[in-house]
Amino acid sequence: MIRVAVIGYGNIGRYAVEAVQEAKDMELAGVVRRAGSMDQTPDALRNVKVVSDVAELGKVDVAILCTPSRKVPETAMQYSAAGINTVDSYDIHGDTLWAFRRDLDAANKQHGTVSIISAGWDPGTDSVIRTLFTAMIPKGLTYTNFGPGMSMGHTVAVKSKEGVKNALSITIPAGTGVHRRMVYVELEPGADFASVAQAIKTDAYFVHDDTVVTQVDDVDALIDMGHGVLMERKGVSGRTHNQLVEFRMKINNPALTAQILVSCARATLRQRPGAYALPEIPVMDLIPGNRETLIKTLI
Repeated sequence: MIRVAVIGYGNIGRYAVEAVQEAKDMELAGVVRRAGSMDQTPDALRNVKVVSDVAELGKVDVAILCTPSRKVPETAMQYSAAGINTVDSYDIHGDTLWAFRRDLDAANKQHGTVSIISAGWDPGTDSVIRTLFTAMIPKGLTYTNFGPGMSMGHTVAVKSKEGVKNALSITIPAGTGVHRRMVYVELEPGADFASVAQAIKTDAYFVHDDTVVTQVDDVDALIDMGHGVLMERKGVSGRTHNQLVEFRMKINNPALTAQILVSCARATLRQRPGAYALPEIPVMDLIPGNRETLIKTLI
């Protein structure tokens, strides 16, 4: 049995606990929460060991990091140094993601651990689809159209702003990979809406998109955790033009993210020490079963 710890118990952490409990080859070692949250244990964790330090859980093979993306690099380094594999859904793309992978890879190799980073659905499984699309159609353009739906990473970024009591960020697809961010904020008493809106629009999560910030009385009345994506690639296979492929899904955002993380937790035990992005992982390593059975049933 793979002993798994869930680090954090927010939107993703809740579903990660359920996914681990449903995995026949895994055992939930426990949940690690901030010390300030220990006196508010939810009913769903009544029969789960809840601690503030992973060392209290004994042997842990893999830690599922369900923390805000901006805290993931530091947390992953700490767990690697403790000899624990990690998976995360770090969702900041580009140079920052590569620097995180590079630095964590060096740490993993030093400590003999494995990490799979950015293992949500985007980045994550959508990244795998984009990779396959490019193999199928080497020349062309891929458009990734998110939503409409709640973006967890963007929502967490808004909640971190001074003066914000609660928040919701909705992604609206405009087509050809262009998006609008509809942000709804519930403010703390005395907070200045104009200052909050400016802080949101200049945040790295929002600065490249058309962002509309609206003040509301009750964010909870608006929340729907559904999301989705339509990915399209059109181009040339060999010398043949007009090749078009599409991938579409409609999902509960945190539930799917958590399931991917749990599948990647399994895959960490099948890799050599180092850090990996999801497209680098053999897809069969994500699911239980021996290779012969999987090849016979899936191919």
